[in-house]
Amino acid sequence: MKKDSLAFRTELVSLLPRLRRFALALAGQQEAAEDLLHSAVERALRNWAAFEAGRRLDSWMFKIIQNRWIDMRRAQRHAPFQTLDDMDVAGEDGREIVEMRDEMRVVRAAFGALHADQRAVLTLVVLEGLSYSEAAETLGVPIGTIMSRLSRARAALSTALQRGDVVPIRRGKNAQ
Repeated sequence: MKKDSLAFRTELVSLLPRLRRFALALAGQQEAAEDLLHSAVERALRNWAAFEAGRRLDSWMFKIIQNRWIDMRRAQRHAPFQTLDDMDVAGEDGREIVEMRDEMRVVRAAFGALHADQRAVLTLVVLEGLSYSEAAETLGVPIGTIMSRLSRARAALSTALQRGDVVPIRRGKNAQ
């Protein structure tokens, strides 16, 4: 990519849905994810001239989000992790929609119970489709660490879902 501010901003805007998904995977809550994303985009726009031509913008942005997340977590050591907000699912009838939402809550709870490093790797490799080497570069760890975290994350999710030992967190007026 050339050192062109307009081209940089255009590509950055096209990446926003992917960046938002990664921020949500790290933060676990919509509001915190939006704060994280805004902070990362602001940093990228301030430092766009430092972006190296030929480098992937998505990897650069994932790294910025990861670093901002680490900074935010250090600043909020005692803040509890909260699960992802409900997302809409399609279905043919009300029963099917309710069942799918319940399944999504269980999966989100299992995902939220993973260590942040495992959530980050799962999001980059499984959801974003980055290769192990791209994920390793983005997170600044060896490929072996990516493979290990991914393996542990998949095993933990599988175990939690098979055992049914994940209790979905309900949201609403009476939720605690």
